[in-house]
Amino acid sequence: MDSKIEMSLYVFMLASFIGMGVIRRVSRLLHTPLMSITNAISAIAVVGAIIVAGGEHYPTHIRIMGSVALFASMTNIVSGFLITDRMLKMFRTKPGGKA
Repeated sequence: MDSKIEMSLYVFMLASFIGMGVIRRVSRLLHTPLMSITNAISAIAVVGAIIVAGGEHYPTHIRIMGSVALFASMTNIVSGFLITDRMLKMFRTKPGGKA
């Protein structure tokens, strides 16, 4: 295996484990406000994943990993917007209701 590929795989695995650890420790009360930040980070990941998945000069297995990253990031963005919208609906007042 090429050393660049090994290093990239090492960074990917390390980032995955650190990300999982950070997300698990976030309080449930802070989860919704942090959703906008994670959506912004996922948007950056989408741009990088599109570059990798569409790049013809990358090996096939790296392009497949880019496609998986694209799918995961887009799923995170869409579900983040849906959850945020649902949370905001809880705080809206109904017509004729108290303010």
